[in-house]
Amino acid sequence: MKKLVLFAFALTLMFSISAQIQTPAPSPAAKIEQVVGLTDVSIEYSRPAMRGRTIFGDLVPYGKVWRTGANLRTKVTFSDAVTVGDTELKAGTYAIFTIPQADSWEVVFYTEHAGGGAPAELDETKVAARVNAKVYPIEMDIQSFTISIDDITNHSAVIGMMWEKTYVGVEFKVPTEAKVTASIEKTMSGPSANDYFSAAVYNLQENKGLEKAMEWIDKAVEMTKDRPRFWFLRQQSLIHAANGDKKGAIAAAKKSLEGAKENKNADYIKMNEDSLKEWGAM
Repeated sequence: MKKLVLFAFALTLMFSISAQIQTPAPSPAAKIEQVVGLTDVSIEYSRPAMRGRTIFGDLVPYGKVWRTGANLRTKVTFSDAVTVGDTELKAGTYAIFTIPQADSWEVVFYTEHAGGGAPAELDETKVAARVNAKVYPIEMDIQSFTISIDDITNHSAVIGMMWEKTYVGVEFKVPTEAKVTASIEKTMSGPSANDYFSAAVYNLQENKGLEKAMEWIDKAVEMTKDRPRFWFLRQQSLIHAANGDKKGAIAAAKKSLEGAKENKNADYIKMNEDSLKEWGAM
């Protein structure tokens, strides 16, 4: 009987732990993601509702730092460095704090993005950028606080914030032109030394297209001759050997061995010495 009572108690305890009541969050979490030009932008925030309350100047006082949402701090993440106002923000994540006024808001991008509400006072060493944004009145009430990414072009977009009868927008600029120019120059200049190296090593590993692999590895070594890479030279020696060019293999292995010794790389020293012994060069 005692065992039965204990079993029933255990079942009751298990049920009480697992059967937790679920209710909607008063300020549900939201996340928006947008590509602007070639830059990934994401914003995570919580969305409080009006619920018949007066928001700005009351629930959200004028002249005080606001977390710009509810619950955890509102966070924006940029995959590239962007420009806000006259300030460049490094790629990374920032909290968005605001100081609302009736006619304009001060919008602050803050490096300390983790945690809950806004600090009582901002630490100026953590302020990455400040910008003043004009308040635009809206005719109808926006019941839920809303952040959007608007007015998207190849080079810029606007972080829009709406609640009650208020809209505020902050423009940011992205480095699309610089990224496209770099991409064009890289593509038009042809494969890099690393591209030739990777392709050559792949063919060697797959034991196919060995003549092409030799052409590619020779190009990779030629492109880096001002700063020889002993690991490139090691693969060059193996690929020449695979093509029956023992003389070329030995020459490349000796250069690789020299570089490995300069860099005190014991693994490459041993591999090159072993190969040179195998090829009768030591």
